[in-house]
Amino acid sequence: MLFTYRALTTEDLDAVCSFPLNAEELFYFIPRASYPLTPEQVWSKALERHLPTVVCERETKEIAAYANLYDWNETEAACWLGNVIVSPPFRGKGAAAFLLRSMMDQAAEKLGVRTLKLYCHNPNTRALLFYLKQGFVPNGGYKIFDHPNGHKIAGLEMEKRLS
Repeated sequence: MLFTYRALTTEDLDAVCSFPLNAEELFYFIPRASYPLTPEQVWSKALERHLPTVVCERETKEIAAYANLYDWNETEAACWLGNVIVSPPFRGKGAAAFLLRSMMDQAAEKLGVRTLKLYCHNPNTRALLFYLKQGFVPNGGYKIFDHPNGHKIAGLEMEKRLS
């Protein structure tokens, strides 16, 4: 599949809200959001962030994935990748890798980022393996989150140097 990317618009919100299939997927996407996800939740979070971006399938223009950047630290030339999610029909079809490359390119070109960081929740094995394959490495940092099932889980801090 061929993809393109562009800035998130209000017209995209309903599509993005349809991506999390359950409360657990929503937790991995936006930990403090409530299920079912609403356009207001996505938009309010996007307004707090940098470069909210959607990936679209090139021919149909269907929205395939979404992410943004946050906590840009100009002194350290670092920021965080957040709110990463892929539409269920596009999972395993290259949309996530395209989204990640697009976010890394934008971070470097538009913000001057040299280190991109992210949190990946420890039960999300598919995402952990994906980020490792893309060159992100755990750096020893972590955050503890209250999972919707009532348990505590770790958000593992990972990072990648951008060229």
